[in-house]
Amino acid sequence: MTRKITTLRIATAQLNPTVGDITGNLEKARAARMDAARHGADIVMFTELFIAGYPPEDLVLKKAFIAACKKAVTELARDTADGGPGVIIGTPVAGKGGVHNGVQLLDNGKVEATRLKVDLPNYGEFDEKRVFAPGPMPGPVNFRGVRLGIPICEDIWGDLGVCETLAESGAEILLVPNGSPYYRGKVDIRHQVVIREVIEAGVPILYANQIGGQDELVFDGASFAINADKSLAFQMSQFEESVSVSTWKKKAAGSGDTWVCEDGPMSQIPDAEEADYRACMIGLRDYVNKNGFANVVLGLSGGIDSAICAALAVDALGEERLRAVMMPFTYTSEGSLKDARDCARALGCRYDIVPIHGPVDGFAGALSELFEGTNEGVTEENLQSRTRGTILMAISNKFGSMVITTGNKSEMSVGYATLYGDMNGGFNPIKDIYKMEVYSLARWRNEHTPPGALGPTGKVIPQNIIDKAPSAELRPDQTDQDSLPPYPVLDDILECLVEHEMSVDEIAERGHGRELIHRIENLLYVAEYKRRQSAPGVKITKKNFGRDRRYPITNRFRDRG
Repeated sequence: MTRKITTLRIATAQLNPTVGDITGNLEKARAARMDAARHGADIVMFTELFIAGYPPEDLVLKKAFIAACKKAVTELARDTADGGPGVIIGTPVAGKGGVHNGVQLLDNGKVEATRLKVDLPNYGEFDEKRVFAPGPMPGPVNFRGVRLGIPICEDIWGDLGVCETLAESGAEILLVPNGSPYYRGKVDIRHQVVIREVIEAGVPILYANQIGGQDELVFDGASFAINADKSLAFQMSQFEESVSVSTWKKKAAGSGDTWVCEDGPMSQIPDAEEADYRACMIGLRDYVNKNGFANVVLGLSGGIDSAICAALAVDALGEERLRAVMMPFTYTSEGSLKDARDCARALGCRYDIVPIHGPVDGFAGALSELFEGTNEGVTEENLQSRTRGTILMAISNKFGSMVITTGNKSEMSVGYATLYGDMNGGFNPIKDIYKMEVYSLARWRNEHTPPGALGPTGKVIPQNIIDKAPSAELRPDQTDQDSLPPYPVLDDILECLVEHEMSVDEIAERGHGRELIHRIENLLYVAEYKRRQSAPGVKITKKNFGRDRRYPITNRFRDRG
């Protein structure tokens, strides 16, 4: 006879797996299970595809990869013969219809049950229908007398009724493993989704989410649970690894019994600017560390974009792992030289000066006969940028440093960047941050030191960098506004076009001139070929360039409204 369980201690493992590091992910799982055991947990729950790392993309098409994941889960299952906590863990599962996104319940030294993801997302950053086969509608699993429903991530976001079906089949608690990437305001959206499903199913839901950077995506954790009465049962921290145990009690309620969370962590979720900054920081840190780079290098120009990227690099990696390089030319102002030097000093990083007069003059001399009879212009300006890009790549090759590129979303949108010049680099932490948001983050960082940052406290970006007009300094007295509208105007139009796919008519209703809107739309479309060649960068908005927005390079459509 199965004994009646009235108390269940659930450990939520909010951890940072690495895609493809099956051995490392297994060791993380084992360590988390031991931690959960020390805190008296009955079961420990891991996140979506934890053993593989998420998202594994086309790795799941390799039979050897699937076999390695299966072997790791089998080893972890054997650990549960010790009578300690059971395990719910995400893993790819091979089946007759293909490979599934699955979870397995491990207990008593073996795999006790397998459940497969029903609703495969195929929008934005998700492309699961390409590599996974959908599973059947699941029923609950029996864990030591408690019937648990385990819908997987999108199963609670879609409209297939997975949660309601599980509850109707007898599930008492729904435990949901997730790989839910960060974008601004995502925590509130997750809460709303789970509350909706709690209302539909009538049972509590525990939502476990991974953390960490994976290429362009950042997973922010912020795992939580909602009781059957729609109250917040617990809230784990954002952007921090942890294994947290919550205690659940079975209590009489109305016509039957229901499970209620009696204790668990209750962390505060950061405000938008802190969350954005920390997402950029962890995205950069994990990209560098998971790809094995010892250190990074960037061009420190004395402008706001390179300054915020330098601050992010020091906060993510430590001052000793950043080399900042100022590369002055004829048009570089004394103010920019001072601002770059002051910024490097405030951050404590290495600072080198490499003048580019010689190589730029060399290129100009080599091309002088070919360019004879033409006027100087953008070509000569771009020679400066490309010289700087070449120098940074030479430093990268010589010392094994990854180049950080520093273009913001406003510039990347309209092509205000030079291919093989300032676009050179391995990763861009502010690629999805508009120009005015860059200023906001700089002001925020000068007033706060984010949790987990390795950089100094206090002001790290000189005030003059924030106050002065932005300029590429490629010709005398140049400012960005010579060729672009004011950034508040530009950013608003771009957000309308990119994030919201608004028509010219709709944007004009916000007070913008149609001629300007048409011009910005055209710049946005013709710069697509540049963006295809740009470095990956952290996703911050709901629609970033890359995974979320897939426009053709060859594209003659224009909104004539």
